[in-house]
Amino acid sequence: MQTPFERDLKDVHLVYDYGVDAHEGAQEKWRYELWFSHEVGACISGCLDKRATELDSLKMQNRVTYSIHGGPMAGRHNYQAADYQCIRPGELWQCNWLEGKSATISLTSPDADKTTTETGTVVSLVYDIPNKKITTSIAFSKGHWEHPNEAHGDKRNLEDLSRWRELAKEGIQTDRHMLSAQADIVEVFKGPGDLKPIEQSWPTM
Repeated sequence: MQTPFERDLKDVHLVYDYGVDAHEGAQEKWRYELWFSHEVGACISGCLDKRATELDSLKMQNRVTYSIHGGPMAGRHNYQAADYQCIRPGELWQCNWLEGKSATISLTSPDADKTTTETGTVVSLVYDIPNKKITTSIAFSKGHWEHPNEAHGDKRNLEDLSRWRELAKEGIQTDRHMLSAQADIVEVFKGPGDLKPIEQSWPTM
């Protein structure tokens, strides 16, 4: 018997567009891409069935993998551990993550990895399955919002990660840019698509 997570989210890949007002009344489309890319684990709350204890014992971490294709953060690629909350099975799920600390990934010298701060971004989104909507609230750090070009890159690249860390040091916790928006989902499918799979062992926040 499948859990609600397995039915609704496991391996689901979403492509969605935010409609944003631009200059002179025109509207831009900011495209985002998100893959619920790994197994359900102990951090899920709500809507779990009798298999919850079995899943908890596995101690598996959840991951989301994403790419941003439009807007000021276009060209940013990342992955994180996420917390999921089922609001209504088959209809509404909330997904939250903090880009706070992660491991510096060294593909050539795994033993050299160490934990470091990351972007400082806080993300909370609601996935509306029947209405094909994503409703999001994102809190960007001061440095990342004010220097979007430098905030591009891929966490797998140590140079990009190092630059993100420096940007996150600008300002204090209250110096954040809040972005709240709703997006239309344009594609739903299973699997990574064009996103790069990650290793489950790579630590995140």
